[in-house]
Amino acid sequence: MASNVNPTVRRRRLGMELRRLREQKGMTAEEVAERLLVSQSKISRLENGRRSISQRDVRDLCGVYEVEDQRLVDSLMQMAKDSRQQGWWHAFGDVPYSVYIGLETDAASLRVYDPQVVPGLLQTRPYAEALIAGALPETTPGDIDRRVQVRLRRQERISAPESPLRLWTVLDEAALRRVVGNRSLMREQLEYLVEQSQLPHVTVQVIPFDLGAHPGLNGQYAILEFPDASDSSVVYIEGVTSDLYLEKPTDVQKYSVMYEHLRAQALNVDQSRQFIAGIAKEYAQLRPQ
Repeated sequence: MASNVNPTVRRRRLGMELRRLREQKGMTAEEVAERLLVSQSKISRLENGRRSISQRDVRDLCGVYEVEDQRLVDSLMQMAKDSRQQGWWHAFGDVPYSVYIGLETDAASLRVYDPQVVPGLLQTRPYAEALIAGALPETTPGDIDRRVQVRLRRQERISAPESPLRLWTVLDEAALRRVVGNRSLMREQLEYLVEQSQLPHVTVQVIPFDLGAHPGLNGQYAILEFPDASDSSVVYIEGVTSDLYLEKPTDVQKYSVMYEHLRAQALNVDQSRQFIAGIAKEYAQLRPQ
């Protein structure tokens, strides 16, 4: 597959265009489903980009919507073809959060809040291995290695020479204090976190315990924004058996406002860097575990 073709993003853009055509026609998803003798859930999945869209699906939908512009039909058909290609992550087998990886791969910026662990894009390999093994105790060594390889590949967006991902991370102190692996491993992880935080496109802030209650107590989430104005921002919330993607402007706005409160209440960049370095020194002074 060409490196500039992201099937996840193609599906999403195509789904948005098909929804626009349906709404322009003044039809409900249920009415379209009845016309095509398919389920309403299929139409919804096609429009939200969570399901592969075949060229036949596009042809049938364009027929229902009476699209007369053949150039538009051809463009949508090409998008459907591109959306069925495979992204780089498919080479690693069945990746449980492949939809998210596809979005992250094309994102221009990412805002992350994590109350428990260091975000994947800023993890060292030993930390990632220990974290996955601890969080998924039934995972085989081979699967752990595969997941780590995917995580390291994702990190290439941070070090990309052109258009690197703009990353803003807010961490709870618990993510720094939780000993994943051992204290020596944690020291190396926090030192790496300090090092990465000095990159011009990476910002790391910490919310210390003594801040008390704050807007992030409901849990981890990420906000992805894209370079193309036609791609709306997405809020991603990771789950145990399924993930949640919020794209409604009102939902994205609520999480964005909450993130701004987190950034305002957290230690500033320099204070956060000193705070992380201080905990790293504590790990270095303690007896190895």
